[in-house]
Amino acid sequence: MSTPSSPPTANGRSKRHMLLAVIAIAFLAAGAAYGAYWTMVGRYWENTDDAYVGGNQVAITPRIAGTVIAVNVDDTDRVTAGETLVKLDDSDAKLALRQAEAQLGETVRRIRQAFETVKQNEANVARKRVALRQAGYDLNRRYRLIAQKAISREALSHAWAAARGAQSDLRLALARLAAARALVAGATVANHPAVRQAEAQVREAYLALSRCHIISPVNGYIAKRSVQVGQRVAPGAPLMAVVPLNQLWVKVNLKEDKLAHVRIGQPVTLTSDIYGGGVVFHGKVEGLSPGTGGAFALLPPQNASGNWIKIIQRLPVRVSLNIRELERHPLRIGLSMRAKIDTHDRSGPVLAAATPAQPRYATTVYAASPTAVEALIRRIINVNNPPLTPAGEISAP
Repeated sequence: MSTPSSPPTANGRSKRHMLLAVIAIAFLAAGAAYGAYWTMVGRYWENTDDAYVGGNQVAITPRIAGTVIAVNVDDTDRVTAGETLVKLDDSDAKLALRQAEAQLGETVRRIRQAFETVKQNEANVARKRVALRQAGYDLNRRYRLIAQKAISREALSHAWAAARGAQSDLRLALARLAAARALVAGATVANHPAVRQAEAQVREAYLALSRCHIISPVNGYIAKRSVQVGQRVAPGAPLMAVVPLNQLWVKVNLKEDKLAHVRIGQPVTLTSDIYGGGVVFHGKVEGLSPGTGGAFALLPPQNASGNWIKIIQRLPVRVSLNIRELERHPLRIGLSMRAKIDTHDRSGPVLAAATPAQPRYATTVYAASPTAVEALIRRIINVNNPPLTPAGEISAP
């Protein structure tokens, strides 16, 4: 027969009570510490792991139609701005340029001839004036002779008809001179409208020839190459993309109930799975999207029919990255990120208040130097419009 256990002693009960008290105090201290942390720090931070790297994907497209004869790059290759990516067959473009050059030369000669026609008509007018003056002298002499009855009335009639004919010839010559001057008035051979138009055709043909070399507008890496040698391409057809990895940002998708204190300009710390928590990226809030992700989806949600269930929406927040940090630790488009937004400073605007003062993205590779084509045009004009030796004046007898 077992003996009953002895009741707990007062010392044991006091130890148990002390342990429970310590646990309670620890829980209270932890709660107080968390409350203090939340009050002073935690409530000023918005955290999420629904964030992804975004960036530009510059589509490479031809500006003219042509047949691909060379593809100089492939996916993952590094390219610089202005580097030739694809070459098109330039036989037709070269032929068009030669035709434009010949047309410019022919136009210069035609306009030069028009200027010479003005001189011819001026000389003809001068000759008609002399003829009219001579006819007037003859008519006046015959009037005096008819008064003396030294000639017949028929001779006077012939002289009068000759004077009228000379007058008509002068008017016709003046009209032809006016018409010739109208073609060249206020211009020289070099700046005549017809010559300028022919020059524009040469420049257009020169540009078409240069566009047979499809160049990269930015520095970056090749992606999505689809063009093949021998392929016939049309203007605007996508051939590949260039991704400038120095122009990346992060799209942080925050729940709508977490956006109350998010403002433009607030600092953001980010980490990426590719580097782990040891590499921290620093950025700032650049702007908040004007709509939720669902609003801009290909098929936006329609909640006007059927059973409705409220789903918390997410709003994309654009976060810029530090360029130097990107150079040390390159990121890629689409990588997932963890973001923490510091909302201590809430003085910034919720939405952008002004348009950017400068272009966000720009390239100068298409602003080709006109030196070569302008030198070609000047040479064609000079060859077809040499200076003339002035004709010698004939002295009056």
